[in-house]
Amino acid sequence: MRYDFASDNTAGMAPSALRGLVEANSGFAAGYGADEYSRKAADEIRKLLDVDADIRFMFTGTAANSIALSMLANPFEAVLAHHTAHVCTDETGAPGFFGHGVGLIGLPGYSGKIDDESLCAVLDEPVVGHRQPPAALTLTQATEYGTVYSFEEMDLLIRLAKGQGLGVHVDGARLANAAAAGFDPKSLSRMGVDILSLGGCKAGAHGVEALVVLNKSLSSRLDNRLKQAGQTASKGRLLAAPMGELIASGEWLSGAQHANAMAQKLASGIEDDTPFVLAHPVESNTVFVRMPDEALTALRAKGFAAYAFDDGSVRFVCSWATQAEAVEELIAVLGQLG
Repeated sequence: MRYDFASDNTAGMAPSALRGLVEANSGFAAGYGADEYSRKAADEIRKLLDVDADIRFMFTGTAANSIALSMLANPFEAVLAHHTAHVCTDETGAPGFFGHGVGLIGLPGYSGKIDDESLCAVLDEPVVGHRQPPAALTLTQATEYGTVYSFEEMDLLIRLAKGQGLGVHVDGARLANAAAAGFDPKSLSRMGVDILSLGGCKAGAHGVEALVVLNKSLSSRLDNRLKQAGQTASKGRLLAAPMGELIASGEWLSGAQHANAMAQKLASGIEDDTPFVLAHPVESNTVFVRMPDEALTALRAKGFAAYAFDDGSVRFVCSWATQAEAVEELIAVLGQLG
C-alpha cells in the first residue's frame, strides 16, 4: 500500500515520542515504574487533566479499558456502553475476562453517542436476580464513529449514571482528537469520571496507554491487579517516557489537530469532488464513507488502505503523520472511481 488510511495505529512514533524513548534509554534506572521518567510522564498527564490522579502505564488500550471496568463492576454486574464501543466490538470479551464475568449491555445512539433516553430506560429497569444489573457506564471520547461528545452531552449522561450510583469510565484512545475538536480534557474530573484510559498509541507514542484513576478511592492494590494481568513493565521508563514527552512537547495535541484537519480536508473533497457520501459527521480524525464493495476493492488495488467498518461504511483515518498530498491523491482516485 502506498498510502495507509486504515487506522491511526499504522503511523510511526511522533518525533517527540521517539526523542523521549531515546533519552530514557540512556544509562540505568529503577524498574517497574519507580523511575524519574515515569514520574515525569505521570505529572504531565496530571497537568493535562488538572487533577491529582493515580497513573499507571500499560501496553494496550484493551487491557486499560478492561482493567478499569473490572475496578467499577463486580463479576455479577454489568457495564453500560454504546453498542459500537470498542469494549463491545473489538476486545474479544476482555472486560468479562479481566472482570471474571462482568457483563456488557449495549445501548443505541446515533454515530457512536449514547442516547440519553435509552440510558434512562435501562437505569429505570428493576434489579432482579436473573440478570446482571448495571454498575458502571463507559463513554468513548472521541467515539468509534469519530463524533465528539460536547461537555453538555457527556455531563448529562454522567449525571444520570451517577444518580443511580454507577461508576463512570471514559475510553480516551482518541481523547487527543476530541481535545483538538474543542473538548476540554480538564472537564472530565469536574464531571465526576472515575477512571480514564488515556490514549498514547493513536496520538503518536508507541504501544502505550495510561490508566488514570481519578477517583483515588479505587486505587487500593492497583499494582497487584496490574501485575497479575501482566501489565507491569519491568523497564517502565521505556513505556512511559515517550508518552510523557509527547504531552510535554505539545505534540499530543498539535498532532491531533493536524489529523483532524486532514480528515476535514478529506471529507470536503469527498463531498465536492466524488460521487460518494459521508456516513457520519466528521468531527475528529475519522471519515466514514458510503461506497460499494467494488469501489473499495478498486481503491485498494490502487494502493490505498482503508477499513470496511461494522455499519457497512468504509473508514478512513488520518493521523499526525498524514500528508496533505496523500489526501489530495485519495480524493482524486475516489473521484475517478465514480
